[in-house]
Amino acid sequence: MTPADQAREAARICALAPVVPVLVIERAADAAPLARALVAGGLPALEVTLRTPAALDAIRAMAEVPGGVVGAGTLLTPADVKAAKAAGARFGVSPGATGRLLAACEDEGLPLLPGAATATEVMALLERGYTVQKFFPAEAAGGAPALSAIGAPIPQVRFCPTGGIGPRNVGDYLSLGNVLCVGGSWVAPKDRVAAADWTGIEALARAAAALSRRSRG
Repeated sequence: MTPADQAREAARICALAPVVPVLVIERAADAAPLARALVAGGLPALEVTLRTPAALDAIRAMAEVPGGVVGAGTLLTPADVKAAKAAGARFGVSPGATGRLLAACEDEGLPLLPGAATATEVMALLERGYTVQKFFPAEAAGGAPALSAIGAPIPQVRFCPTGGIGPRNVGDYLSLGNVLCVGGSWVAPKDRVAAADWTGIEALARAAAALSRRSRG
């Protein structure tokens, strides 16, 4: 899969909903009901971060949920890419980008949202063909004003900003012309997942999707 092909598929996935839930899953048994709740709430693209021992099993379970498009976040190495693809991930997300990681995703045919935080990083990825990127860590890197400023001289690149985004500031990002969607964890709070409050999580997802759509006009 070429970087241009990856960018097209990444753009399609980002267009599925204004918010991509960023999920840290401790128990694989929670994965399927969590995915069902988020999909029912209007958020079908799901990022499972590879930060827990249960992550790959969670991806396998979520991959079976109708209507969901599960991806793997926190991809750091080629081994992560292979494991995520084998588990059923349909896209990947990384906090940054290295040549080896990009090559692994291209070889495995895994669409990637590679992370960038500066104009130089954005330009380097664009030079390789990545026109859809993750802006991370969004708030720490200057927030919506910084992303807007990057977009002025580099309008070819569109973003999924992630990091420090929630109901308070999601509209600031979604109002930008170079933002396709945002990533955030507020739609699946750890306490609600631990309590198996799937109805509550579905309501949070529905509210986030509705707020984000209004933000984009």
